[in-house]
Amino acid sequence: MLIGALLTAIGIVALVAGSFIPYTSRETIPHEGNTKLTTTHEKVISVPPIAGGLALAAGIVLMVLAARK
Repeated sequence: MLIGALLTAIGIVALVAGSFIPYTSRETIPHEGNTKLTTTHEKVISVPPIAGGLALAAGIVLMVLAARK
């Protein structure tokens, strides 16, 4: 029942938010001399809607099966 509820919640969040989990990556660029160059890239991990829908459906199925017992 708990796993079903978690999957359902994750599926709903994935469908509503679409793209989430932003993060920043830093990269050091090789350079001659004493200068240190770094760049930062802001990226977002996107979740396809089909994955959110599948998680939602699987969560509902697990909760229904747990309730039947």
